[in-house]
Amino acid sequence: MNSIIIISVLGMASLFLGLFNGRKLIVPVLAIGLLGTLILGFYEQQHRPDWYKVYENMISFDGYAAAFSGVMILTTIIIFFMGGHFFRKDIHNLPDIFGLMMFTLAGGVILTSFNNLSMLFLGIEILSIPLYILAGSRRFDLTSNEASIKYFLMGSFSTGFLLFGIALIYGQTHSFSMEDIRIYLGALAPGSGFPPMFSIGVLMMLVSLLFKISAVPFHFWAPDVYQGSPTLITTFMATVVKTAGFAALFRLLSVWFGGYLPEGIANTLWVVTGLTITVANLSALWQGRMKRMLAYSSISNAGYMLIAVTAMNNFSSSSIFYYALVYSIGTAVCFGVLIAVLESRGNDDYTSFHGMAWKNPLLTFCMTLGLLSLAGIPPLAGFFGKYYIFRTALESNHVWIVMLALINSLIGIYYYFRIIVSMFARESIAREDITVDLGYKSVLIVSTILLLVLGLFPDLVTGLIGV
Repeated sequence: MNSIIIISVLGMASLFLGLFNGRKLIVPVLAIGLLGTLILGFYEQQHRPDWYKVYENMISFDGYAAAFSGVMILTTIIIFFMGGHFFRKDIHNLPDIFGLMMFTLAGGVILTSFNNLSMLFLGIEILSIPLYILAGSRRFDLTSNEASIKYFLMGSFSTGFLLFGIALIYGQTHSFSMEDIRIYLGALAPGSGFPPMFSIGVLMMLVSLLFKISAVPFHFWAPDVYQGSPTLITTFMATVVKTAGFAALFRLLSVWFGGYLPEGIANTLWVVTGLTITVANLSALWQGRMKRMLAYSSISNAGYMLIAVTAMNNFSSSSIFYYALVYSIGTAVCFGVLIAVLESRGNDDYTSFHGMAWKNPLLTFCMTLGLLSLAGIPPLAGFFGKYYIFRTALESNHVWIVMLALINSLIGIYYYFRIIVSMFARESIAREDITVDLGYKSVLIVSTILLLVLGLFPDLVTGLIGV
């Protein structure tokens, strides 16, 4: 709970630093504050187990919440260090932008720890409303305006589905409490199935949460919103927001149904999972711009994480946690290099990366390892992320989805390697150098090293979630 309070205070501190001309202090203050929040969250989870549930059991900050909050906080620290470079020409808006990002993060932490459906709703709204503004933060850019209005309209419909679903579930169970609803479900006669009102409510809530993670067929907004939003905000959406969405989805289903999804819900999610992996990877093949390709990559990675959600067994939570961590770091690295290329060469066409290896070996090294991790190439962390996901599915005897995911992983390797091959092309060796400051390079290097370390020693983090 302290994490939510500290993050909210840091968001307000960002606004006040901008008000009193302390803009240069924003990144270090927020980074130190978030690092302290990360350490405090794990410390409290380990040393104050009786203090988990607060506000009449509306929030439960357990090991699950601490682990997923840690992924989001670590990724936000990386993004903030990139943001100091990204917004250096727009430093007057930096306090507002970082403040809104902090409030979004606070909503994400609520989504990892909610123990009441009203808190789920509040978490999603606290997460979403700042994002509508951030997507359109480049006021004079029509694509940014388009991204904002599309995200706002789709998000509003999504919230409507969520509220309608919660209302139906409350009407059936007479409670918003996750634990009370679980008790209600446990008291149903075996084999009787769920009441129709409850089933429709669950379906409507799933529609809303699947929208948040951009799963097919609720993914159409993602490529346009990712393309039009400022690239740093896109990075934040593709990592922190997606992690929060998965944390909420899995917490909802695992608390209600224990370790096994009912057949109807499972079959629905298997269809969504298969479509998400396949449609996203096939769509990524036809993209000629890196930002849109990474958007579809984000959608396909949502499909891989959905495998562990739907298989739901003792390995699911740790598999999703590890995958979310390595996916977030790898995506942040790729977007970090993309930001540098966009600033230097003006567009994100694949041709913009031609010859980079001969002029910018460091950026090429970071981008190559980031893409190889997303592709699942050993010994990088992305390989073990996919391994844990596939192991989870095989434990529940879902061989078919593993075969489908393997085929799609091969498709993913093709479009990731298009960028790598382009960077090593010699015909553009005379192109200008891509310049970034030392601090920005340091963030990319540290993040890339993390991908190597987590790949070589995955056990360093898989035990954090307690599974």
